[in-house]
Amino acid sequence: MAQDIQRAVIAVLIENESGALARVVGLFSGRGYNIESLTVSAIDASRNLSRITIVTSGTEMVIAQIKAQLARLIPVHGVRDLTECGPHVARELALIKVVSKGEMRTEGMRIAQAFRAHAVDTTAGSFVFELTGSAEKIDAFVELMQPLGLAEVSRTGIAAIGRGTEVFQSIEESF
Repeated sequence: MAQDIQRAVIAVLIENESGALARVVGLFSGRGYNIESLTVSAIDASRNLSRITIVTSGTEMVIAQIKAQLARLIPVHGVRDLTECGPHVARELALIKVVSKGEMRTEGMRIAQAFRAHAVDTTAGSFVFELTGSAEKIDAFVELMQPLGLAEVSRTGIAAIGRGTEVFQSIEESF
């Protein structure tokens, strides 16, 4: 019987040091796990911590292995599976360049307004839209821009955080 593939949004607190991200990525590549999205940034200078948000997929067993192996890495301070911890907020930022003129340009602006995308740069022949939202929202916008002159897309990857009063701070709170 085939097991269901599920998607997981995993937050990792890690030492902000050279090579730490490479160890996390190496864990995934060395075991053949896929990373759908990865974002990382320093979050606490006083504790020298960075936060990595990883979106991955696999069977329940594979996701459990990923979390356990991440928690064992030396620079890791904590691992939290946001998809298991209850409601969470996940957003992505994208910059989308559309090159068009005339009616196509007008249609692009109309669609951008409906998606609440902001034109952050404009020339006589192009727009750069900034759009924040779920990955699905960004996918839908990009698909609609395709026939209107979509030229280039740059996406940040998912940033996610749990809802409510619970705070993710250390290894004691891992998964």
